[in-house]
Amino acid sequence: MKETKTRRSELSRKTKESDIQVRLDLDGSGEIEVRTGIAFLDHMISSLAFHAGFDLTLCAVGDLEVDDHHTAEDSAVALGEAFAVCVGDRRGLARFGSAYAPLDEALMRAVVDLSGRPYAVIEWNLSRESIGGLATENAAHWFRSFANAGGLTLHVDLLRGENDHHKIEAAFKATALALRQAVVRTGISQIPSTKGVL
Repeated sequence: MKETKTRRSELSRKTKESDIQVRLDLDGSGEIEVRTGIAFLDHMISSLAFHAGFDLTLCAVGDLEVDDHHTAEDSAVALGEAFAVCVGDRRGLARFGSAYAPLDEALMRAVVDLSGRPYAVIEWNLSRESIGGLATENAAHWFRSFANAGGLTLHVDLLRGENDHHKIEAAFKATALALRQAVVRTGISQIPSTKGVL
């Protein structure tokens, strides 16, 4: 039986600190537009969408005159909320995904569980203060915010690496590949849990 249900969502998130519009399609065709005002973050979110196979439009206007924190955090929250809408009750999905991604000397591992229980462990060693307008501390915070809003368990671990740009980019790519596995339709109509609910 062919699955025809679309896995798309569209939402707006507006606070006193940011105004974000998101359109997400888990069954994408390569249409990606990301504009946050933070060049490196745009590059990373675009890479995540591309390697996960998602279509994504994410446009954010934030208080960058303060710093990058609110825009980074709120873009992750908005994308996580859109993702949660797309996967719904997780019925018929693989649920779990894991992947490794290298970038030159850097090697990252990401493991994801669409558990409905938000939790993130992000372990890497970064030495630079910022890259392309993004504070490196906000890179890890982005993953935690995305996992929390998306209702998923996420582990991202650095296995080796020296260059902080390479480490962060490999983290986004590994997470993308793990998400791509987790959202695969299995053809089984059950919720993927012995509890019967996620």
